[in-house]
Amino acid sequence: MKVLLIALSCLWTFTTPVWETDFEKARQTAVNNHHLILLNFSGSDWCGPCIRLKNEFFNNTAFLTFADQQLVLLNADFPRSKKNQLSKEQQKRNDTLADKYNPEGHFPYTLLLDENGKVLKTWEGVPNTTPEGFVDQLKNTFHATGK
Repeated sequence: MKVLLIALSCLWTFTTPVWETDFEKARQTAVNNHHLILLNFSGSDWCGPCIRLKNEFFNNTAFLTFADQQLVLLNADFPRSKKNQLSKEQQKRNDTLADKYNPEGHFPYTLLLDENGKVLKTWEGVPNTTPEGFVDQLKNTFHATGK
């Protein structure tokens, strides 16, 4: 029974990716682990394509496996519902990220950044591929950086 509980808790931990919300923390983690940063701009409670991207791509096993080994995940969410309102501090951090990386306000908008914040690749909307194809694009960009 203990083995089953441990296995289930490991599975739960593995299938629930941790998305950082602070760029500096994400950047430092990327530097320390020699990872790239995947920055996603989302409207979690109003943007249908954002919800689809999360459900179909970011919760996909192939993505989770690759992300766990090679990426620091960073989310800049812009919810509209009062019940999902962000703290003023978090909203300011997200606005700063949007000013720098998403000035046109695309949702969803996903960027692959190096550990210094340099843009390596972008995706506007839901990628026009399968989740596995998306992972292949990430891997190709990752390998092109010499990591």
